Amino acid sequence: MEWLSDLIFGSGVAHNIFIIAITIAVGILLSKFKIKGVSIGITWILFVGIALSHFGMLIDDTTLHFAKEFGLILFIYSVGIQVGPSFFSSFKRGGVKLNIWASAIVLLGVVTTYAIHIITGTDLTTMVGVLSGAVTNTPGLGAAQQAYTDTVGITDPTIALGYAVAYPLGVIGLIMAMIVMKAIFRVDYDKENKRLEEENVINTHTTDSISVKVNNPQIIGRKVVDVRRLINRSFVISRIMHSNGEVILADGQSIISEGDIIYIVSPTADTEAVVAYIGTEIEMDNATWKEKSTELVSRRIVITRPEISGKQIGALKLRTNFGVNVTRVNRAGIDLLATPNLELNIGDRVTVVGSEMALQDVSRMLGNSLKRLREPNLVTMFFGILLGVMFGMIPFQIGSMPQPIKLGLAGGPLIVALLLSRFGPHFKFVPYTTVSANLMLREIGISLFLAAVGLGAGEDFVEAIVNGGYKWILYGFIITVVPVMIVGFCARKWGKMDFFSVQGLMAGSMTNPLALSFASSSSPNDIPAVSYSTVYPLTMFLRVLTAQVLILMAI
Repeated sequence: MEWLSDLIFGSGVAHNIFIIAITIAVGILLSKFKIKGVSIGITWILFVGIALSHFGMLIDDTTLHFAKEFGLILFIYSVGIQVGPSFFSSFKRGGVKLNIWASAIVLLGVVTTYAIHIITGTDLTTMVGVLSGAVTNTPGLGAAQQAYTDTVGITDPTIALGYAVAYPLGVIGLIMAMIVMKAIFRVDYDKENKRLEEENVINTHTTDSISVKVNNPQIIGRKVVDVRRLINRSFVISRIMHSNGEVILADGQSIISEGDIIYIVSPTADTEAVVAYIGTEIEMDNATWKEKSTELVSRRIVITRPEISGKQIGALKLRTNFGVNVTRVNRAGIDLLATPNLELNIGDRVTVVGSEMALQDVSRMLGNSLKRLREPNLVTMFFGILLGVMFGMIPFQIGSMPQPIKLGLAGGPLIVALLLSRFGPHFKFVPYTTVSANLMLREIGISLFLAAVGLGAGEDFVEAIVNGGYKWILYGFIITVVPVMIVGFCARKWGKMDFFSVQGLMAGSMTNPLALSFASSSSPNDIPAVSYSTVYPLTMFLRVLTAQVLILMAI
């Protein structure tokens, strides 16, 4: 059994792969266990790595460093690609205010960390690790370690130890803060949700398909384009059925007559106003329209041609060239109104109405090839990582800091991924990956990183706890709870923010997906997830940046 002993306690490529694999596998298995419905998830990988390393199952420093950095890059890049489009569009929907609140939480966390360092005398380098664990921000840990190594030339194990000690209460503490906030403001989820529905806050991203009988004399005899201008609301008229039973495909020049029944697609927030102006809503679903208009069919077509990505619907001139109407665009499970200025992305599913022959032509133009969609876009991915690494290594001199700041292998790929996911299609650079492929890359990346961090910190973990490291747990809990409670209270009390958004803000500012899972499971809507994704990218960037600033202050 000497071969098995060498595999576990020896050295070499096989040993390194074996230790990393068993660390990740056991960690993921343990992540399935929950205590009163709460689990620390794949963070178990970190603690399994610490345990194995403590008992002598070590890997060489070069492999450890590569696994940590490459895993971090994969994770960060995948996150950036996923949330990029929503990050930029969120600023048009109140996202600026949310990001200001999130930035305040980050700043308060840094101030709290520095205050604890001054009061207790704990080394600031160690406190950066405690901060990263308290806010459950793994990339911040990676950035801090890299900044320290680049500046000093050696690693400081207390950064990872502080992270590992503070992390568990970082997760639990944030969930506790949400529960306390709910009690303070006596929030009733059902009443809160009903209030938001009445204010049309929840329905801003949903669409309705309705049939309306025209009885407003002011629009009779007018063209569709004129009616749109008069109402000044977002809606699309897809089909018109005249009083003689004839069904036509509507365009801007179609004339509306008395007694016409028109098929409208509109954002839920605008539906009531559109119906009130045009006439009376009647019961006539899509199936009935199909029976009445035998020559017209409705079909969802998937955008798979890279040349289409980034173009506006109006620029494609589908109505002029093919005689079809685009009524909705489904993106990441959300139905968007097909306005002329809406930009299409790879993977969008557009609802098109027209003749069978016309739809076949449109399908060829847009792609509609699921096989092409499933093919991994590896060239774009690795080129994006290449640009991210290059950008991350550019030094930026800030004020009188002793060393220039770099975005590093965490910040660089994140910024590049955000930019590519939003603006790449304009330059024929399509970073699209399927949801499953993106999730796989992300999970592999974070698993490699956590395994490497745990295996690197395990040798000194117990000694650090015995020699005063237990105090770091309390410090981490303070850093977790104080900033989110202060900002969350202010956002709710004086910012008049709904509680679902507050929960998403708290989870996103701490880059804590487990807290988001807790908030989403108790929420009757998806507002916590929207709020989380709105603040996540900027928060991630600030966490990475402030971790480096604190390290440079400590040196």
